[in-house]
Amino acid sequence: MSLANYQDPKCPARRDVLATGAAIAAALALPLAAVASPASAVPSTSNPQPGNSMSYISTKDGTQIFYKDWGTGQPVVFSHGWPLNSDSWESQMLFLAERGYRVIAHDRRGHGRSSQSWGGHEMNTYADDLATLFEKLDLKGAALFGFSTGGGEVARYIGRHGTRRLAKAGLISAVPPQMLKTAKNPGGLPMEVFDGLRAGERANRAQLYKDIASGPFFGFNRPGAKPSPGLVDWFWMQGMLASHKATFDCIKAFSETDFSEDLKKFDVPTLVLHGDDDQIVPIAASAQAAAAQIAGSKLVVYPGAPHGLTDTHKDKLNADLLAFLKS
Repeated sequence: MSLANYQDPKCPARRDVLATGAAIAAALALPLAAVASPASAVPSTSNPQPGNSMSYISTKDGTQIFYKDWGTGQPVVFSHGWPLNSDSWESQMLFLAERGYRVIAHDRRGHGRSSQSWGGHEMNTYADDLATLFEKLDLKGAALFGFSTGGGEVARYIGRHGTRRLAKAGLISAVPPQMLKTAKNPGGLPMEVFDGLRAGERANRAQLYKDIASGPFFGFNRPGAKPSPGLVDWFWMQGMLASHKATFDCIKAFSETDFSEDLKKFDVPTLVLHGDDDQIVPIAASAQAAAAQIAGSKLVVYPGAPHGLTDTHKDKLNADLLAFLKS
């Protein structure tokens, strides 16, 4: 299934959403209950120390943000995509922590193990939450990488808070400069695509996440692809841990936000990396446009790679991130 076709009322996946919602929700409730843990059960960490396996910080509006903090060395911070959480970076975090880096990743508000705030699901607040993490951990000389929606969060963080705590930055399968088609951004995707996602969220988001993961996200809908049920379940589980309100609102945040002015404020070495078969965030209006706007950036294109290349191309990506960090 193509993301661009999901809004079509005749799309089989849309019909399946309506027909099978109750059965899927009941069948999959047990594994979700087994893995979910409420953020309120874990106290906020007032004095976090390097090497903690997991902790929480509190933002200015009282939202509890979960984060992982592994290893020691130069900090490398990761921002995840929609509707995922910090677990989506685990392959990169393990690889880099084993090679002498301190790796940190948080669950965006409303996602994963962070508390499910009603508001704040837009890029300014996401960026400010990330700034709070940087400040409370007193991170300096860090490399900051964002995947998909997380790339927008990274761009807005730099736009609002600058690069004084950063040494390098990276946008991976990322949404900047803007996903939505507008008069200024004619190469973007039409609003109907995102309206279709919102319709899928309201009808049966559990099935929506299954459809995205089993189709365009990992490129499993391409001829000759070998789908991984494990990766599909992994995507689905992360999505279902997030709040319905957070994932619904985030569609507007990642699609409509214009990051053009933020990209002008990048003044550290920046890696822009994207697959040229990305069906979720097409490369022309994202990575290629972003690299053209970020002075001195390096664009790396993975031929044939899908959106979810942090898993499908993790060995190559890990090696490229390590080389970039050492450069």
